[in-house]
Amino acid sequence: MVAPVTWQHLSIVPVSMRRMEHRIVELETKISYQDHIIAQLNEVVTSQQQQLDALEKAVAQLRQHLKQSGDHDIARPEEEVPPPHY
Repeated sequence: MVAPVTWQHLSIVPVSMRRMEHRIVELETKISYQDHIIAQLNEVVTSQQQQLDALEKAVAQLRQHLKQSGDHDIARPEEEVPPPHY
């Protein structure tokens, strides 16, 4: 059986093939870089979502605390005593 002839077996690779190989390597490099960046962005988004969840929980707790305390601790603006520097 005779082995098929490929460009690698020939001593001279056409310029167009070398260009194509170079372009493929460039594309593979770009894809690898993009995959890395996407993974980093995913970590940032996940971290920020956790922070948002914690902040939403804190706001809900503050709202609940304000509802429970009622208006007893808060004076109306006209009832406020002016600060001492006035």
